[in-house]
Amino acid sequence: MKRVLPSPLLTLFLFLLWLTLNQSVSAGNVLLAAILAILAPLLTVQLRPAPVRIRRPLSIIRLVVIVTIDLLRSNLAVAWIVLTQRDRQLSSSFLQLPLEIRDPNALAVLAAIVCATPGTAWAEVAFDRSSLLIHVLDLKDPDHFRATIKNRYEKLLQEIFE
Repeated sequence: MKRVLPSPLLTLFLFLLWLTLNQSVSAGNVLLAAILAILAPLLTVQLRPAPVRIRRPLSIIRLVVIVTIDLLRSNLAVAWIVLTQRDRQLSSSFLQLPLEIRDPNALAVLAAIVCATPGTAWAEVAFDRSSLLIHVLDLKDPDHFRATIKNRYEKLLQEIFE
């Protein structure tokens, strides 16, 4: 069964998504949805990271709250910079961040957090996953920024995944 449906939940989600986007349950759409929902996970199985093992599920709630608050703060900060400080020289810079997490799923979540946060962009992860290169729009204190990422996100991701 795992050979035909390596990811049953993904298959179900893709099937329902196709039908929802097409707003039709005609025979042709159901057949096409089934074909795509079965083939897509089969063709992408090698691209997916290791299976997810959640160690502390309640830490996910803490992480979501922290990320939500940080996203709101970052949105306001970037909006403030854009609206009020056009002439100001920004201290835009790349920052090397040493990593302790190694789990590919934790790294994927960290990538999503960094890329979703206005003013930051995930630039590169070291081949051995030991460090991360981040671009920051207005980097005033590199050590404070590193500590923020490590204490607010990396520690929780370690709790959740490792």
